[in-house]
This record gives sequence, structure tokens and C-alpha cells, in this order.
Amino acid sequence: MEEKPAHEERAFLGPPEPVEHMSIGHYVATRVPTLKPVMDKVENPFKLLALLNLQQWMFFLVAFFAWSWDAFDFFTVSLTVEDLAESFGKTKTDITWGITLVLMLRSVGSIIFGVAADRWGRKWPFIINNILFIVLELGTGFCSTYESFLGVRSLFGIAMGGLYGNAAATALEDCPEAARGIISGMLQQGYAFGYLLATIFSRAFVNTVGHGWRPLFWFGAGPPVLIILFRLSLPETQAYQERQRIRESTPNAAKVFLEEGKIALKNHWLLLIYMVLLMAGFNFMSHGSQDLYPTMLSTQYNFSPNAVTVTQVVANLGAMTGGTVIGYCSSIFGRRFSIIFISIVGGALLYPYCFVDNTKIIGPAFFEQFCVQGAWGVIPIHLMELSPGSFRTFVVGTSYQLGNLVSSASSTIEATIGERFPLPPKGKVKRYEYGKVICIFMGCVYAYVILLTFIGPEYRGRKFDVAHDNDMAEATHRDQAAMKHVLEGDEEKGQRGSIQDIKQ
Repeated sequence: MEEKPAHEERAFLGPPEPVEHMSIGHYVATRVPTLKPVMDKVENPFKLLALLNLQQWMFFLVAFFAWSWDAFDFFTVSLTVEDLAESFGKTKTDITWGITLVLMLRSVGSIIFGVAADRWGRKWPFIINNILFIVLELGTGFCSTYESFLGVRSLFGIAMGGLYGNAAATALEDCPEAARGIISGMLQQGYAFGYLLATIFSRAFVNTVGHGWRPLFWFGAGPPVLIILFRLSLPETQAYQERQRIRESTPNAAKVFLEEGKIALKNHWLLLIYMVLLMAGFNFMSHGSQDLYPTMLSTQYNFSPNAVTVTQVVANLGAMTGGTVIGYCSSIFGRRFSIIFISIVGGALLYPYCFVDNTKIIGPAFFEQFCVQGAWGVIPIHLMELSPGSFRTFVVGTSYQLGNLVSSASSTIEATIGERFPLPPKGKVKRYEYGKVICIFMGCVYAYVILLTFIGPEYRGRKFDVAHDNDMAEATHRDQAAMKHVLEGDEEKGQRGSIQDIKQ
């Protein structure tokens, strides 16, 4: 028998069965030993990236561009709040309801598009998702009333929620195992890249070419056309094609899919709850460190608009760097260790990030977001490896979006805490010591993320192919050898190798 490489033997940090099958005492006893850095020997980043073939690169790029433009579309509202408020005769708070509705309805989209992608494939739900982006961004640009604006943005929340899980599955399902960490980090930073694009194009289109804020949204409807054409030129992922081949080898593929869902819920319900709680912490971490930061710079430290913009851009450059670097490092040290380590560093940097009151704060801003998004860089592959194979798109997307829903109150929480630390007003503008607020809030969030990551599982190196999926074996009553026979085209051996036959 061929001997497995050492990194594969350690891949599941415990037995290759879900941790729900362990006793509580055994599981608790494994938390500290499994946190020890695995110190796997990993090639340099350029050699890892060279492992991807052309099709795998195309899958990554189409997922990255779609995720980046998803973020762009989200930030178009937050960057034009004042113009929208003036256009509709409403307050800024009224307009931010458009942002809140998007966050609230994202989980609806992740459920709809996640189940569709797991049942019918990644390709067409992805394309429909981007068609909705085109329609709804155009629709936003033509809104003439506040009510229609809220309606369109609500629908946009559903469309936005459907993309993340599909993008992660598209980029990572067929990715070589050794390169998963760095590809995960690069994919996640599409969010920061989308913010940078939104900042650039809002400067280019808002109040410069006529029609006020509307050209930014009309422009936003254009690139998804190219993304759709890009995805149309690519097939389904190999991992999904194999899974569908197993389903179709049974008398009723739809029935098998439903059975997979029942088995996944029965075997992994505790893990699914954990993933939502973990993603709530991660979303609190990003929103808590970012949402009120420009307000702190402008009102507490009197930064000019240009200085605020420069600081934000540098912070996002730090985010993109951190996500890629820590994603890569997670393949060396492990997913959990990498998240915990960089979260501790981020906590240590909170003081300069929040209390330096001059332009030197640009350095702490770079490195704090390096840490925040560094931890985030591990998340796409960590969630993919934790998720049941039959429902990767649904579980990754829904856990992310439910966590986002929980964290949507972060700005309100920070603003409420800020009222306890007032500063002398600047004219009619009320001022609060938001630096202290962000520091307190983020300290608590980092502690929460570290604790949740510590007690959670890690399945680093998990095989994504259907032949290694115990849930699918149970749903189809076949062992892994039988499923391999089906994939090789030997239906007769595949039928004879059922679990029932083996038991008899």
C-alpha cells in the first residue's frame, strides 16, 4: 500500500471523522495538542501558485473578480450617503437603512443560491447572481423615490448574499491542496480590492459627469457582463462533476441530494452552529475596526478628507497584504494557530491604531488591517474544509452571512458606547472619543475570536473529492471503493460495492 505523506496523516488534527463523533472529554483534551504548529514544509509562494493549471487559475480569477465587484456594489451606497440623502430629501440615517437591509437579507440569498449551487452546479447560479447585480445596480441608478431605493437595495442584499459561498467553492474546490492557503488569502482580499475600486470610481463618477451619484451605479452594472462571459467559458468544477456523477448513478438523484442534506444535518449540526458563531466574531472584527474609523480620524483627530482617504487606502493595502501572507502561513502552521497568533498581534496593535493623533497613524492602520484581514485570509479555506462536502456552497455562504447579520449592529454598539466618552463639540458637530471605543470593542472581539478558534476543530488538508466523502457514502449506501468504481465508469462494480452488500 502506498504510504501517505506526513502532512496528510496530520491533516484532520485527530481522526478523519467529524469531531461530533468524539467524546466531549477526548475532544477537550485535543484542543491544546492540536494547536501546536505543524511546521509543514511548504514551497515558496511562487512555486505554489505554479501548481495551479490554467483551468484552476481561471476558476480563481472569475471568483476573485466576482467577489471584488460584489464588494464594490456594496460600498457604492456607503460612499454616496450624503448625495443620496440630499437627492431623496432624507437624513443620512435614513439612507443607511439601505445598507442595513442589504446586511439583513444577505442570509436569504446565501440559502437560495447556496442550495441551488450544491444541487445544480456552481456555474448557472453564479451567472444568475451576476445578472441580478446588473439589473439591481441599474435599478438603483434610476430610483426616483426613497421607497424604491430601499426596495431595490433589499433585493440587492439577496443577490449579494448568494455570491460568497459560490466564489469560495469555485476558487478552492479544484485547487491543489498545497496551494489552498495562499489562494484562500488572495481570494478573501477581493473584498478590500473592491473597496479600493469603489473609492477610485466614486471619485471619478460622482458629481463629475452629470446626474450626481447615479453614474457610479450605472457604471457598476457594466463589469458583471464581462464576469458572466468569463464564467460561461468555463465548465463546472471537477469536484462538483464527480459528485453529480455519483448522484446520477442512482435511480433518483434528487432523492439522494435530500438524503445528503438529512445526513449532513444529523452528523454536523453542532459544527454548523459553531461556524455561524465563529463568523459572527470575524464580522464583528472587520466592522468594529473599520466602520467608525474614518469618523474617528475626521472628528476626533481633525484629519482632512484627503488624509482620511489616504489612511483608508493604505489600511486596505495592509489588508490585502495580510490576507495573502497569513493565508499562506496557515499551510505551514495550521489554520487555528495562524488565526490565533495574528489576532494576538492585532490586539497588541490596538493602542497605536486608536490613539496616535497625527498622520503617523498611517503605519498602525496598515498593520492593524494586516492583522484583521490576515485572520480573514484563512477563513475561505477553513470554512471549506469544515463544511460537509455535499453542501459546501450553502454552508460556507450561509455561515458567513448569518455572522454578518449578527455583526450588523456593531456600528450601533460602538456609537452607543461612544456616548459615554464625549469630547468638546466642533461647532454643531458632536464629537466622541471613538479611539477609546474602538480599542475597547476590538479588545473584546479579539478575545472572543481567539477563544472560539481555540475550542473549534480544524480539518486542514481535507480531501474535497467525492470519493472521500463519508456523508455521500452513507447517502448512497456505498463505500469509498464503490464510489471510485462509479467515477471510473464501472457501474456494475459500483453497485456491488454497496455498504449493504459489505455488511451482508
